[in-house]
Parts: sequence; C-alpha cells; structure tokens
Amino acid sequence: MTPARFEIGQKHKQENEAGSKASWNTPRSDSRPTMSYPSRMALAFALTSLMTVLVLVGVVSVVWGTVFSDYTRSNIVEIANSAAEKLATSYEENGNWTAGELRTVATSSLVSDDLGMQVVNKKGVIVYDDSWPSASATADVRESESASSSSSGKKASHSPVSSAPTDSDSVANVEIITSSGEHVGQVKLWAIGSDALLTKADSAFREKTFNAMALAAVVAVCISVVIGSLMSRMLTKPIHRITSTAKQIRDGDLSARTGLRGDDEIDQLGETFDEMATSLEKDMKHEKRLTSDVAHELRTPLMAMLATVEAMQDGVYPTDDEHLETVASETRRLARLVQQMLDLSRMENSTAPLNLEQVDMVPFVRSIVNAQERLFVDRDLRLRFADETQGHDDVVEADPDMITQCVINLMSNAMRYTPEGGWVVVSVLSDRKHVSIAVSDTGIGIAKDDLSRIFGRFWRADASRAREAGGLGVGLAVTKQIVERHHGYISVESELGKGTTFTIHLPREHTADAASTTMEH
Repeated sequence: MTPARFEIGQKHKQENEAGSKASWNTPRSDSRPTMSYPSRMALAFALTSLMTVLVLVGVVSVVWGTVFSDYTRSNIVEIANSAAEKLATSYEENGNWTAGELRTVATSSLVSDDLGMQVVNKKGVIVYDDSWPSASATADVRESESASSSSSGKKASHSPVSSAPTDSDSVANVEIITSSGEHVGQVKLWAIGSDALLTKADSAFREKTFNAMALAAVVAVCISVVIGSLMSRMLTKPIHRITSTAKQIRDGDLSARTGLRGDDEIDQLGETFDEMATSLEKDMKHEKRLTSDVAHELRTPLMAMLATVEAMQDGVYPTDDEHLETVASETRRLARLVQQMLDLSRMENSTAPLNLEQVDMVPFVRSIVNAQERLFVDRDLRLRFADETQGHDDVVEADPDMITQCVINLMSNAMRYTPEGGWVVVSVLSDRKHVSIAVSDTGIGIAKDDLSRIFGRFWRADASRAREAGGLGVGLAVTKQIVERHHGYISVESELGKGTTFTIHLPREHTADAASTTMEH
C-alpha cells in the first residue's frame, strides 16, 4: 500500500488562515454639505474652457487690432497721396490754393468723418485744417497773417489751434510735388478713432467674427460642462460602488464585494478593497471558529474538574492525592491549551517577532533530540538522530526558538501516537533549495481522508488517546504557522498501522512565493 502524502505551506498550502487586520471609521455626525465631486469636476472643466476661450479671444483681439491698424494706416497713406496729387494739379493750374479749392479737395478725399486733414504750403504755413472751428479760413487770410507777422515780427494773436496729432506715427505725411518736381507743400492726414476707414463690410465682418467667438465660447463652456459631468460620473461610478460595498460590510454583510477588476487606479483600489473584505470575512469566521473551538475544548476539562471537586465536596470522593492530582492535571492541560492558543494566534496574526539568525541545522537538531531523549526512554520508545545531509551545506536563516518549538511539537506528536517499543527517527536532509527536518515514527498512522485536516485546530487522529497522552490538537497548527512565517512548507506521508513522517522544509533564501496545496497518493 502506497502511503498518502500531503504538503502544506509556502510551496503547497490548502488554505491560508493567516490573520489580517482591518478597520473602519464610523461616519462623522458633523459632516457638512459640500459640492459633489461630479459638480466640482464639471465646474473645473467649465472654468478651464472659459479661461482658454478668454485667452484665445484676447490673442485674436490683439492680432486683429494690429491687422486693422495696419489696414487703416495703409488706407490713410493712400488717401493722402490722392489728396496730394489733386493739390499739386490745382497748384500748377492756379499758382496757389484758394479756400474753396482746399475745401473741395478735402471733401472729395476724406471718405470718413473719422479722418482729419491738414495742408501746409511751401512756406510752412498751415493753409487748411479741418479741425479748426471754422474751416472757412482761406489761404489768402493765412498768407496775409503770415506776411503781417513776418513784417512786424509779431505772431498773429487770433491764429486757431489745430488738433492734429503731434505723433509722427499717427500722421501720414505726404509731400505735394508738381509735375515739374517742385515741392509746394505737404498734406497731413490722420485717423480719429480706431474704426476710421473701415467699410461697412469691414465692420460687419469684425462684428460677426467677435459674435462667432462669443458663441463659440458659450458652446465650448456648455460642452465642457457636459464632458466634465460625463467624465466625473464615469470616474465616480466605481467609487460609489466601493462606498456602497463599504456600507454593506459596515452593516454586517461581510460577503459584499465591489467586483471591480482592471488596470486603472480606481479598479485596483476596488480589487484591493475586495481583498481586504475577504481578509476581514476570514478574520471574522476565524474568530467565531476560534471561540467555538476554545469553548468546546475548555468545556471538557472544566466539567471534569468541576465534577471531581463537587464529588469531593459531597463526600463521594475522598480528598486525597489521587483526586487532587486529577484536578491539577486538568488544570495544567488547560494552561497548556491557553498557551498554545496564544502562540497560534500570534503566529496567525504575525505579531510574534522573528529573531532570525544563521543556524547550522545538524548540531542544532541533534541537541534538541538529545534533550528529549529521556522522555522517550520513559515511554519505552527508541529515539534516533540521523544526519542525511551528505556533507551539503545545512545552514539556514531561522528563528532558533521557533524552530525548536516546531521540532518538539512533531516529536511529541510522534511520541503520543507510537506504541511502546516503537521507533522515532529525527533526520536532517539537504538539497539545493531547502534544508529539511524529518520526524518519522512507527505509530498508528493517519488515514488518507484525514491528511487535509491534520493542521486544523483541535484535530486529533484518536481524540480519546490524545487526551490520555495530553494532546491538545493545536501543536500541528502552531507548527504550520511557524514554518510558513519562515516561508517554508510541511509535508506529511502516512500509512495506517505503519507510521507517519512529517518533514519541515526551510528555504535557504527567504521568498514570498504564493502558497498552494497538493496531495499525492
């Protein structure tokens, strides 16, 4: 008959019963109403769009202002040249300009009331300026005033003041030159206002353009609000799912899950939340199971102690050493049970610190075997240590105290289930990846169907015999947790009536491989 084999731990593991911590906060009672996340995102999109549009409008306005300014300047120069040609022709025909001729030329040349014109003769005298209060001032009057001022050395006191700009960049200056090349004066032309010389078509185009930009701004803001709302809803939907699931768990539904899976950050958050919820659910089940197990295990010795004490009180049993020892034995068993449950809890919750150091396993395990030899002799059992490393390196990084506890637990287990005259062999083996400690016995063995349960709390192959021998059913569970803390695994081979071999496999280098479980027949 081929012995059944079962492995559990970091390499092979049936169920990860390691505890995990989870906590949550109750909702604050003083929470203040605030703008929802979708509203904030929609507002942010709208403001961003509005600012973009405003910047665009500003840039376009500056560019177009420059373009229209150049356009106006070009037209002014063109008009000034036309006026200069007309004045040159008039001068050639008449030898001078009359007020009527100047008004005629100005009227025919100025296409807009937003234009100003000034004519200066070859002597530098202003003979026409449409900014004067009365443009009826004639060239003859200006000439006579100029002549009178020159003869008397005085300046005419009644000369009108011109409003022509003094900035040369704002004025188009065109020389009046006759066909013979004579310079007879100068024409100055300037624009009054930014809309000078704009045709109705130009003004309409500009107005429509700015209206279009305003409409585009409104449409862009509306689209931004819609997109922001849709995006925020898409982003907040999984968040709402996580929130809803958290409330379900808070209200006691530990099976609630978000179901989120994906590669983005929110999906990863949901997946992590589900893992946390699973750990929390496992912790709660573990707590309930632990409470039930402890209550069950404590009830039997407590009832035995109570029955013995009451019998002694009632005089049924004499108060002698035998019955007092019964009470003391049950008390010691309860103390061991409490201590082992404490050890198991610390292991499952990873609260027990690991004091790792380099351990040479052969002399280390040999010393443990030597220390336990007396107990085996008292039970008429033969104990032997075997070095099967074959000269290979047997040094691993481990916590000596915890590994000692594991070896003693396995040896004690073998001692309880091995009949008198039987053998228990403790071996140290070594391969490329692991250093192993094997504890073999010639005991009663374990049924194949029980192999998957032997590392559970309070499991015993023979409960009545285990109690007689002092077994609590916790040692293997503690051993499993200790080995897993060292990133190792435990394998077990057993055959009914022939014996059992437990093997601890400790890695030479610590890894964080995921655990799994296999059973071999």
